[in-house]
Amino acid sequence: MREGFASDFRRFFLRGLAAMLPPLLTLTIIVYVLKFVDENIGRHVDVAAQWVAVQVTSLTREAPMTFRGRSELWTYVQERIWVPWHLRWLSFVLSFVLIYIFGRFVASIMGRAFWRIIERTLFRMPVVKQIYPSIKQVTDFLLAERKMEFSRVVAVEYPRKGIWSVGLVTSEGMRSIQEAIGEDLVTVFVPSSPTPVTGYTITLRRSEMIDLPLNIDDALRFTVSGGVIMPASQALSEAEARQVRRGLFLLPQKPKEPIA
Repeated sequence: MREGFASDFRRFFLRGLAAMLPPLLTLTIIVYVLKFVDENIGRHVDVAAQWVAVQVTSLTREAPMTFRGRSELWTYVQERIWVPWHLRWLSFVLSFVLIYIFGRFVASIMGRAFWRIIERTLFRMPVVKQIYPSIKQVTDFLLAERKMEFSRVVAVEYPRKGIWSVGLVTSEGMRSIQEAIGEDLVTVFVPSSPTPVTGYTITLRRSEMIDLPLNIDDALRFTVSGGVIMPASQALSEAEARQVRRGLFLLPQKPKEPIA
């Protein structure tokens, strides 16, 4: 009886945890991003906005004013205007407006040139050059306007002959490689487990890959789970699995082509 309860508790606890984690982690990431923007941008925008409010208020008052907020006028703006009207939220919204304006600037010709100079400097700075490129790759993958598009799922012998990996076809091969080899090539992205946002991009002959009857979601679930979540169409039955483990291969194999 005790073992039955322990088994049930473990099974349903893991099931409940699996159901709760995705929305909770998603909410946590969203809250973290909002908090990051507020603490690193919104807080400074709030100080600047209060300073502007003090400047405007000082036009109608004769009291002396300093930027550090130690004057009677600064206290007046905070206690009579800023806090009662909850203008802190205005600064939070303004921080998103500033990010939008910065994005428009970086998208311009002058902004792109200016940002390239900054990035070249970051790539040369000690310590920073070891961290910045990796972070940039992740953010570019997640936030890029042009998302990576996959046409179909294939199996390729990678990283060596005899080891098969699930890959996603992204495009045709490079023109220079195809002209040099004289064969039809395909570019394949091989995602890594358990983080499919990283992986390897390889180019191989079209004849060296096997098309799989899977959709992109099935392939990604298979990769993220480390092969535990097998697509239903590809899973062996219990009898077939036992035969395979015993070395009695019941699965039909393609006849090998004769070597010329």
